Amino acid sequence: MAMARASSGLQYPERFYAAASYVGLDGSNSPTKALTAKFPKSTALLLYTLYQQATVGPCNIPEPSSWKIVEHSKWASWNQLGNMSSTEAMRLFVKILEEEDPGWYSRASNSFVEPEPVIDVQMNHNSKVGPVVENGNSYPETKTIPTDNASQVGTQDKDVVVEGFSSVEVYDQWISPPVSGQRPRARYEHGAAVVQDKLYIYGGNHNGRYLNDLHVLDLRSWTWSRVEAKAEVESANSSSSPTLTPCAGHSLIPWDNTKLLSIGGHAKDPSESIQVKVFDLQTATWSTLKTYGKPPVSRGGQSVTSVGKTLVIFGGQDAKRSLLNDLHILDLETLTWDEIEAAGVPPSPRSDHAAAVHAERYLLIFGGGSHATCYNDLHVLDLQTMEWSRPTQLGEIPTPRAGHAGATVGENWFIVGGGDNKSGVSETVVLNMSTLTWSVVTSVQERIPVASEGLSLVVSSYDGEDVLVSFGGYSGRYHNEVYVLKPSHKSTLQSKLTENSIPDSVSAVQNATNPTRDVESELEAGNEGKIKELAIDNGDFTKPKGDLLTVLKAEKDELETTLSNEKLNTLKLKQELGDAEGRNSELSKELQSVRGQLAAEQSRCFKLEVEVAELGQKLQTIGTLQKELELLQRQKAVSEQAALNAKQRQSSGGMWGWLAGTPQSQDADAD
Repeated sequence: MAMARASSGLQYPERFYAAASYVGLDGSNSPTKALTAKFPKSTALLLYTLYQQATVGPCNIPEPSSWKIVEHSKWASWNQLGNMSSTEAMRLFVKILEEEDPGWYSRASNSFVEPEPVIDVQMNHNSKVGPVVENGNSYPETKTIPTDNASQVGTQDKDVVVEGFSSVEVYDQWISPPVSGQRPRARYEHGAAVVQDKLYIYGGNHNGRYLNDLHVLDLRSWTWSRVEAKAEVESANSSSSPTLTPCAGHSLIPWDNTKLLSIGGHAKDPSESIQVKVFDLQTATWSTLKTYGKPPVSRGGQSVTSVGKTLVIFGGQDAKRSLLNDLHILDLETLTWDEIEAAGVPPSPRSDHAAAVHAERYLLIFGGGSHATCYNDLHVLDLQTMEWSRPTQLGEIPTPRAGHAGATVGENWFIVGGGDNKSGVSETVVLNMSTLTWSVVTSVQERIPVASEGLSLVVSSYDGEDVLVSFGGYSGRYHNEVYVLKPSHKSTLQSKLTENSIPDSVSAVQNATNPTRDVESELEAGNEGKIKELAIDNGDFTKPKGDLLTVLKAEKDELETTLSNEKLNTLKLKQELGDAEGRNSELSKELQSVRGQLAAEQSRCFKLEVEVAELGQKLQTIGTLQKELELLQRQKAVSEQAALNAKQRQSSGGMWGWLAGTPQSQDADAD
């Protein structure tokens, strides 16, 4: 028995210094020679300048003479970095090394020690191993390469599989790691998510029964354990203990590295609208996420894709088993739903498809099924223009399938499992999302768990490398096994840059012993990709061959410097783009705040307008009352004047009556 270690990886800056030591930048006398011995000159120059930026800081040496081509190239490349921070230079250094040499961390791990959990793995250094039998299934024969000879490992073809998992390189083959602890019940259509080197499995379907249990697999020790989760009491007056509704066909999404979101899913008693449950990893408590806006109808078998601070939900099957192809977005900052009416022709209604996002802009939908048909079409939604398209697929296009699982590593989208209503799919395929080209990674025997429907697939990091981890599924029986694959695919960005770089030397120089024979020299042009032919006739060309080679080498070095500078410019642009996106996010928050304030002001203005209208009505009423008052006052004045006149007449009539001898009583009677 040999002890193999499982590492979660060094942190910065220790990881940077381990990488620098691995490439030879550890204070040795000839760091340039150490770099150029392992990498192309353009990459070696870039690593050297990033190391200088990380350890020394911005370029602080005077510009060398242009005649000193090598020294001037180093200075120009270093000076190009400007005021890049030391931390950023360290991360770029490690990133470039991982693109050039994905297995560097494993090979360098023997040179430093870090506290890690230990796993017992039986190692066999024989050249061949017989078929592995597990659960009655026979797995393909694998070849092994001893890890004592690093150079031998580096020269092997990618299809060669090495025995073991943690201490040797294993690429493009599914293997079953040695797990311990109590496994979850076999299931499919469950939810799976990785948070901090832990794989969480929630819910699912077993023999038609929906589940609501939560299990976690430690991806460093490969140990299963069940999470005793609690459900938050929604009503303070409720005396019964809260329970979590079992479901299947839901989506499990990590949120802020502290929570899990369970979205949608089929349930025995479904609600009208889609439900979002939150599991707090610190308190082990489930609760319902309160959202705003109009939520989508309840469904299962949908795809939920995380894009920045939003979740994009597409398709699925509602509670009445009607297929859907609607599109909704949940903003995780405002917790607001928004239904999207995208332009173009959307995918047909479907469920159990796979979805991925590329370059934080393009949403890809592949496969899925209706009640009687499975699909292998590919649809792309531009999340900026909100327009659907159906591009042409290249390479080995997969067969129609539904119930498959997908996960992305860089620009590569891996698709595993699924079925076509007849049998499970045995091939693991990968789509380069930049070129839309399919290729087959590996194949397994039918009824193996990774050839199942309703399995889960996640990406994690193991021993410094990305790995795919699958769990569960259904292939005539329910599964609860874990399988792991280390993909050999890496980003094509570095390979494209390498194709455009200049060779280390002139490709061919013919023997010039015959004076009538030309000497042809081929030089790959960095921009046009064409080959220049230099015909040198010994009778007509008087310049020595050594000078010609010097000129060609100088031109090559200059082109390498230009290429390196372009790489640096690209990295700086990426950094600026990230900063711009960050500023855009902050501005979006400010805009949202301003919109909220504006809405409040509009509400206040509306209230003031209502009050002004009411006051206007009151003023109008007061004016009417004032006119009535004036009219009454005039009437009163007229009445008073009439009474006064009548009194005067009365007084005048009494005097003349007295003089005429009319009795006073008669006058009173007349009155």
